[in-house]
Parts: sequence; structure tokens; C-alpha cells
Amino acid sequence: MTSKSSELLREALALPPDERVHIAERLLSSLDTPADTRIEELWAIEAEDRLDAFERGELKTFSAEEVFNRIGPPAK
Repeated sequence: MTSKSSELLREALALPPDERVHIAERLLSSLDTPADTRIEELWAIEAEDRLDAFERGELKTFSAEEVFNRIGPPAK
């Protein structure tokens, strides 16, 4: 890490949490590639399709109790 990067990080860490979150989100989104954006779009379409199917009653659903009974107790 360069001295400029270290100084920038030190200053960023001194900011209030909400400002740090905003900066972190902007930095992370700057790493997205067009392929990543396309994948996000496809997942959004898939989520909408699944929600529509659920609302039409076409998906089998399970209660949380059924799911937890099926998978058993948490590992220790």
C-alpha cells in the first residue's frame, strides 16, 4: 500500500459509520465488471419469475419449522 493509500485509509476510518458505508459501497461497485452487472440483471429476473410463480401458487413452499426439522439440529 502506498503512503497516499495509507493516508486515505486513515482518513476514511476516522469518518462516521454512515459515510464509511457510502465510501465502501462506491469502492465495491467500482470493481463490478459488465459481466457482473449482467449476472445481477439475470438474478433479478429470476427472482421476479420465482415471486410471480409463488404468487400464482405454482411453487411448493415449506414452513421454517419443516425446513429446520428436515436439516436437523445445528452442528457444534
